[in-house]
Amino acid sequence: MSDLASAEKFTEKFAQIKKEISSVIVGQNEAVDGVLTALFCNSHALLVGVPGLAKTLLIKTISEVLDLHFSRIQFTPDLMPGDITGNEILDESRSFKFIKGPLFANIVLADEINRTPPKTQAALLEAMQERNVTVNGKAYPLSSPFFVLATQNPIEQEGTYPLPEAQLDRFMLNLVLDYPSFEDELSIVRNTTSNVSAKPKKIINAEEIMEFQSLVRKAPIAENVLEYAVKLVSKTRPNTGMASARVNELISYGAGPRAGQFLVLGAKCHALLNGKLSPDIEDVKAIAIDVLRHRMVKNYKAEAEGISVDEIIKGLM
Repeated sequence: MSDLASAEKFTEKFAQIKKEISSVIVGQNEAVDGVLTALFCNSHALLVGVPGLAKTLLIKTISEVLDLHFSRIQFTPDLMPGDITGNEILDESRSFKFIKGPLFANIVLADEINRTPPKTQAALLEAMQERNVTVNGKAYPLSSPFFVLATQNPIEQEGTYPLPEAQLDRFMLNLVLDYPSFEDELSIVRNTTSNVSAKPKKIINAEEIMEFQSLVRKAPIAENVLEYAVKLVSKTRPNTGMASARVNELISYGAGPRAGQFLVLGAKCHALLNGKLSPDIEDVKAIAIDVLRHRMVKNYKAEAEGISVDEIIKGLM
């Protein structure tokens, strides 16, 4: 199949996937687009929102539509690394046998990831970056494709372990879920208080997903669009040549090189999903806030004045 035919198939499949997801999830279109973008870029996403916004249901529904093996891990303060990676046990023949943990799935939902200690977060970090887990010095490869979709509750921070910047940087996108509109909430309440439950159909399998991941990487990008993405990342770094006075005043640390990689990949995916073969600057802008918001650290002045990172990024664009 030619790249042009593959691109048309990709756009068509994406529309079918969105249609099936919407039979279960009302609204949250931007979050759905963001999660699917991360999946087709072979990356991970962090979903941030108050309880009850269907973060868990959204991820479970996507796994069903994509016909992938789904695993959910509820992160708690007493969770140990072995609880997610698996452990070696002594079997009947008195030899060690590895029992796989819940990380051995295609889509892993890390529910309330900031409620587990750093040691367990580090085990997840290795899986996200290396696509394998190490137990007693032996590496075990994870399933392919492999995605971690983590959730975080922005309230009730007591007893939590904030993710370090190194781990946040492994997430391609930081997606903020907001309250639904009045009409959407009306539909949600109507649908969830009746005895009718929607069952989404399977649209795409693991082989097709990996084919589309390859297609995203192959998409050509113009030099001026590439330069725009890299310049945008450079502008987030205070006290450097491209930083504005506002960034110097409000930001402590800017985004690293991985942000530029994800901006370009995300722009390529966004272009293909909208029927374009090559991304333009508008595609970079469409993905920029979700890529950059968790890679910029505000200083005390920005916190005191209530200025959000999103506002600063919009100013840079």
